[in-house]
Amino acid sequence: MAYSPLGRGFLTGQIKSFEDFAQDDYRRSSPRFQGENFAKNLDLVRRVEAIAKEKKCTPGQLALAWLLAQGEDIIPIPGTKRRKYLEENTGALDVKLSREDLRRIDEVAPRGAAAGMRYPEHMMKSVGR
Repeated sequence: MAYSPLGRGFLTGQIKSFEDFAQDDYRRSSPRFQGENFAKNLDLVRRVEAIAKEKKCTPGQLALAWLLAQGEDIIPIPGTKRRKYLEENTGALDVKLSREDLRRIDEVAPRGAAAGMRYPEHMMKSVGR
């Protein structure tokens, strides 16, 4: 199961600054959304957005299509609170990725490229690394 396949919303392309988060938003305390990590991860998202634009899909759809292309045993489980995002996410099924597309995505956003820990230190102790 691919948990949080949209990077806690980062890969939707909707998050542009730290101020986009409400004061009580969990992501304000997440290392991946703070300071230099935020800037580095936003740069990664911009590279994914460029490929998504070429493929005429959203960055989130591209991310989900990439996951689906990793094998039949990979199941992304994006969470959503709104029907429109559910419908957008299912659009990933229509995104066809060639070997060259997959290579380019892996090149601009290689595995492990996200800056910062997934959770704050106190939470990392309970999830294993």
